[in-house]
Amino acid sequence: MLCLCACLLALVASLSSARGGAQSGRKSTQPAPASKGKNADRPRAVNSTPTPTPVFVQRPIGPIAGPEPAPPIPTLETKEEASTQASAPATVPGNPTPTPTPTHAAGAPKTAAGAARADEEEVDEDEVVRISSNLVPVPASVVDAQGRAVTDLQLKDFELLVDGELRPIGDVSRAETPVSIALLYDNSSSLRAGREFEKQAAIRFLKSVVRPIDRAAIYSISTEPELAHPLTNNVRALVRTIERFVKPEGATALFDTIAAAADYLKPQTGRKVIVIVSDGTDTLSYLDFDTTMARVLADDCQVYAVQTGHSDNSNLRDLAGERRLLEFAGQTGGAVYMPRTNTDLNQAFTQIAADLAQQYVLGYYPTGERRDGRFRTFSLRVTTRPNLRVRTRKGYYSPKG
Repeated sequence: MLCLCACLLALVASLSSARGGAQSGRKSTQPAPASKGKNADRPRAVNSTPTPTPVFVQRPIGPIAGPEPAPPIPTLETKEEASTQASAPATVPGNPTPTPTPTHAAGAPKTAAGAARADEEEVDEDEVVRISSNLVPVPASVVDAQGRAVTDLQLKDFELLVDGELRPIGDVSRAETPVSIALLYDNSSSLRAGREFEKQAAIRFLKSVVRPIDRAAIYSISTEPELAHPLTNNVRALVRTIERFVKPEGATALFDTIAAAADYLKPQTGRKVIVIVSDGTDTLSYLDFDTTMARVLADDCQVYAVQTGHSDNSNLRDLAGERRLLEFAGQTGGAVYMPRTNTDLNQAFTQIAADLAQQYVLGYYPTGERRDGRFRTFSLRVTTRPNLRVRTRKGYYSPKG
């Protein structure tokens, strides 16, 4: 009995030892647990096939947009399919409609460098046109010792000095060419006393001076420059504009209005004339006299002035305004008239009309001069006849560049 019990105990101990040895000696087929870290809880993908090595396409240097995968290997296709795909418009991602393939007109640049070269060529062409058309008109009025206009002169009769040096004159023409006129009407409160006289002066000027081939515009001089009527050859419309002006009010921005009129006339071809009907007073302009004068000369404008409000009493006259009008006219080849009566007014307009109709216009083409923006003085005279007086502009500003 004792022997049987001992055998059973030995058998149980043997089985337990075999089970424990099997568990401690078996290699696990499960992967080792991930180490604890920031990615320990992230699920891992199980791939049944190895991950291919990524291939990147080299892109031109530009904004960084990330790598692009290699294009798929093309498959065999028929010639018709290849032609269809080659001519099909490309589709932009995120855009449901296809973007058509850009086409180029004959001679148009097809690359960025070509476009840049084309832009440079266009700028150069514009510059060449601007330089080649750099005509400086020199209007001139010529009278004899009795003040009568001389109208039979030719190109050979004139001599032009620029900064004291003799310069050739390209051509000369008579004044049958059209004139672009800006009539500056003083609509400020500084001229209430001579209001009716000024209105009649402006209306008579329009009727007696503006020819059918000319065009005129009207500016109102007040606190701000105002273009009351644009350029037109309809004298009736211009007269109605003057007649509709109400009671004068506001300050007098004369210089600002002169500069605005000069800029307005600048794009016009031919002769450009500013006619000021005013007493010459300026009370509010942002521009000063010198700046305004430079603008008028740079825009090739002549200035004529019909000074109203004239009085024998110097205490009632704006002497500084009178001097400024004389300077504007003297520097640009114009003239100033100071009528006191309606008869004087008619004579003044007759003289302005004759002056514009009988002027010579000389063409000066600067060659070999530095484009430095400097003012260059004119001296014009008639060399073939004595005792003739010439009235013209005092110079011009050379272009910059």
